[in-house]
Amino acid sequence: MVSRTLLRAFGLILATLAFALAPAWADNSHARIVRLSLVQGDVRFARDAHGADPLADSSVAWEAGQLNLPIRQGYIIATDNGRAEVEFENGAMAFLAANTVLEFYDLSLEEGAKTTRLVLRQGSASFYVNPGGGDYFSVTGGDFTVEAASRTEFRLDNYDDGSNVNVSKGRVTVLRKGGNTALAKGQSLSIKAGDESSLVVGRSSDNDDFDRWVSGRIDSVNIATNTAMQYNSNSGYTSGFSDLGMYGSFSPIGGYGYGWRPYGVGFGWCPFDNGGWFFDPVFGWSFIGSQPWGWLPFHFGSWLFEPGLGWVWLPGAFGSGGLGRWRNSTGVWVRGRGGLLGVVPVHPLDAHGKTPLNLARGVFPVSGGAVSGTPQPAAGAEWKVVKAPPREALASSLVRSSAPERVSRTLLAGPAGTRAVTVTRDSSIAYDAREHRFVNTNNPASSTSGGAVGSTAMPADKAVVGINGATNGAATQRIGAPGSPSTPGNTSVATRTPSTPPSARNSAPAPRLTTPPPAPRSSGGYSSAGGGGNSRGSSGSSSSGSTSHPSSSGGGGGASSHPSSSGGGRPH
Repeated sequence: MVSRTLLRAFGLILATLAFALAPAWADNSHARIVRLSLVQGDVRFARDAHGADPLADSSVAWEAGQLNLPIRQGYIIATDNGRAEVEFENGAMAFLAANTVLEFYDLSLEEGAKTTRLVLRQGSASFYVNPGGGDYFSVTGGDFTVEAASRTEFRLDNYDDGSNVNVSKGRVTVLRKGGNTALAKGQSLSIKAGDESSLVVGRSSDNDDFDRWVSGRIDSVNIATNTAMQYNSNSGYTSGFSDLGMYGSFSPIGGYGYGWRPYGVGFGWCPFDNGGWFFDPVFGWSFIGSQPWGWLPFHFGSWLFEPGLGWVWLPGAFGSGGLGRWRNSTGVWVRGRGGLLGVVPVHPLDAHGKTPLNLARGVFPVSGGAVSGTPQPAAGAEWKVVKAPPREALASSLVRSSAPERVSRTLLAGPAGTRAVTVTRDSSIAYDAREHRFVNTNNPASSTSGGAVGSTAMPADKAVVGINGATNGAATQRIGAPGSPSTPGNTSVATRTPSTPPSARNSAPAPRLTTPPPAPRSSGGYSSAGGGGNSRGSSGSSSSGSTSHPSSSGGGGGASSHPSSSGGGRPH
């Protein structure tokens, strides 16, 4: 035991010296990779819509979303009858309600500063923002963009006839064509589509079931993250640590600090025996761990076979002070005689391009397009490290899916009122664009003219749909009109429209929807100038929506260039 510990210590010293003498790894990727951290129900994704409306573009290919899916710039996450959560490097999170489409328009990186610009194409989404120094975070939905410069929680709703934002913690700045508006905790802003004069600032809506779910998720993830982070000195990258705290435990490993193992696995457990693979044209084959904890151990750190325990995951990278760069998988691809292909878990002392030290523990062979969870003995065979597996060597675990259905929703009242009502083609409830209210078309007293439902023959207190299906005369006021009443409650209808309504604003999104304002460069923090400033990335944050891609070079299974994130750690 003593001799093994001394050998480890000596190896650590050599590795540290090698990193110290090597040139510092430069950040030249201008791109980031985040993860799909929770999937409930029907969740789908598409890639590279190139600025077009992903619901209207038939050329966009959709696939079923899978837990721990790597998300890069250009991806679109959509929910049908389900919910989703996306976790960013420093613990920031995006939560998608049902029938919501969120585009990752800009995920760029420059000198450690992360730029995040999202586009909410339709639906409701909440955001927990936790920026570090120099970071920029914004969400565009409808006719305005919401910027968050400090620890903030807010919800954005983008409907056919308008959009609104509610701030539950912190502060935001709302950028729009007519100017900027600052909002604080408990405030909301609502604006009718294409009508700057309809803007109203009021109190936030009462919480609904989605808000309560989001609040619970934020609390539980924060607590679990803080528990797990005490075993790792890195304070910049926190995504996935909450899962380690929930689904496994850390143990001291001589010479390496703390190692982690999941609960419920035996001595013969193998790292790659529970998950699948998918191919992305930018960063190649990537492993997707199917367990809730399957993010960090398969994209950061390394593996060690510890006597008495078995395979143990080790966080951190020698000489970097953090987790190191993102990898497609924490495995090294090797090829033997006769073309045999396999993968070996990355050892903490592996050198790039050299024979992996864990080779002595066997090789996980590729069989039937997938990596076998049973290692084959490697003794007596010659193995050569390969940069990445051929595309035909593996099979994707993802399945094709149809495009999500567009849902027509319309605001009923001001920002403090009911959030939305969903209208189907066969519903007797219709929106009167001239009178700015909903009316019941089955009432014999009502009439239509020019496609709009007339309301002069029906008293407002009997014709307008109110909360939970009840009538409410107060809701007849124009959306966003001064003095709009507070009408707390939940949405009255929640059904999908079978076809795209002609009035759906997203069927022909305005340029400001597809091109959010660029992230301003500011040495002293954040600038709230709408649409001004220079874009942060050299290419990823350009207003043309071009995608910045990480390089696909590097060892360990073709790891894409992605440095450990600095700053902006989750508050303890």
